[in-house]
Amino acid sequence: MERFVIEGGHPLKGEIMASGNKNAALKMLPACLLTDEPVILRNVPDIADVRVTADILQSLGVMITPLEPHTWRVHAQDLRSTHIPAEKARLIRSSIVLAGPLLARTGSLELPVPGGDVIGRRRLDTHVLALEKLGAHIEFERGRFMMNADSLHGADILLDEASVTATENAIMAAVLAKGTTIIRNAASEPHVQNLCHMLSAMGAQIDGIGSNCITIQGVEQLRGCEHRIGADYLEVGSFIGAAAVTGGEITIREADPQHLSMIALVFDKLGVHWEVRENDIFVPSGQHLTIKRDLGNRIPEIKAQPWPAFPSDLMSIALTIATQAAGTVLFHEWMYDRRFFFTDKLVSMGARIVLCDPHRALVYGPTALRAAPNIPSPDIRAGMSLLLAALAARGTTVIHNIRQIDRGYERVEEKLQTLGAHIERLED
Repeated sequence: MERFVIEGGHPLKGEIMASGNKNAALKMLPACLLTDEPVILRNVPDIADVRVTADILQSLGVMITPLEPHTWRVHAQDLRSTHIPAEKARLIRSSIVLAGPLLARTGSLELPVPGGDVIGRRRLDTHVLALEKLGAHIEFERGRFMMNADSLHGADILLDEASVTATENAIMAAVLAKGTTIIRNAASEPHVQNLCHMLSAMGAQIDGIGSNCITIQGVEQLRGCEHRIGADYLEVGSFIGAAAVTGGEITIREADPQHLSMIALVFDKLGVHWEVRENDIFVPSGQHLTIKRDLGNRIPEIKAQPWPAFPSDLMSIALTIATQAAGTVLFHEWMYDRRFFFTDKLVSMGARIVLCDPHRALVYGPTALRAAPNIPSPDIRAGMSLLLAALAARGTTVIHNIRQIDRGYERVEEKLQTLGAHIERLED
């Protein structure tokens, strides 16, 4: 096990390169199963969850060859197995999206219940209902899904929730299904769009990319392609937050700012601003972190919603920023009932937060944060949020269980060191 030791109170300064989108990579790698030709993926993030996904694919017989840093050649010519190893599947939530491409390519698979962050109940029903509409037969027993399909056929699917991974599963199953598929109430996050553009480059016929209604005309086969994974807007938002809470000035290269419009609106409520310079983001120093009140002098609310609204995965980051902003703001996370269960650790560092219920937290700022000698990272986003708090706090903070942060952030301590942060990775 490893830990981060952070000496806070040092403003960040400099520039970094945005990493590839974690959530895109975790779906685009399984999408390579849909063809027996090689696929070249560029800007692959070097993070733990991506490495686990690669291990799963290799266990199925997929050849993965690194060509250069962040560029992989993925060739699923011969699949020797469709049984997903349980010890790997339970490490990541996204193992569920192997179902769509394997059903489309082979007609069967055996999948253990996926793992991932413990941030509340995360339903799998939407996946099952969508794949069954496409012709799959699914049984669940002893913690495993047994799936098979003699052939997949097009269907008119109304998702019972705008689930990102269920949308991606249905898309990957439908591109090789016979006939036309319409997916209504589809998720439209940047990584869903990125996956659709990759599949289109492979020969899939997809209309409505970026909307909540996607139409797919099934084709007989897909070909290989070369595709670049877009910037991780969640990493970008996290580093913007790190600059804001430390009073720093940073530039984030190749940040794909076209996906940051709603994030900009919400961060503006906290007094955080940045400049768009072509494909880069510049965060100036000297930001006046002040909560903007709603009309009538009312306390504003920041609420997670499906894209293009504010993403749930940045709620923890925004909440940490709010501890350093003057004023009061209510955070409402309706999706996950454990997202805010890290706030007690911020309180122990001096933050003034009232956890109203599992879904709502009231933040009063600003408060000078103090270092903490022993804080565990409960999940990816909470871990990064605590890292932001440690950067803002005076003194030395130690964060344990940092493998959680490594699952979603590429060499985060090296990037922060480049920006002047006093942070070390040490063995426990």
